[in-house]
Amino acid sequence: MSSDTPKTVDQRWSGQITPELAEAVKAAAVDGRITCPVLRKLAESFGVAYKVAGAAADEAGIKVKNCDLGCF
Repeated sequence: MSSDTPKTVDQRWSGQITPELAEAVKAAAVDGRITCPVLRKLAESFGVAYKVAGAAADEAGIKVKNCDLGCF
């Protein structure tokens, strides 16, 4: 998959994204990127699965970097 191809977001996860989570992910991103630990912390603070937070990042076009566990 090239970097120009938008990532497909799984509807099972994207349907659980709240506007507040989407805004928090966008706010935490720097230069269109967010680290895995920051995204995991957001998921935990919003009480959602890591996949939901990952879907929020995907929908916003934010890339996850330094992924430790392969959750995203």
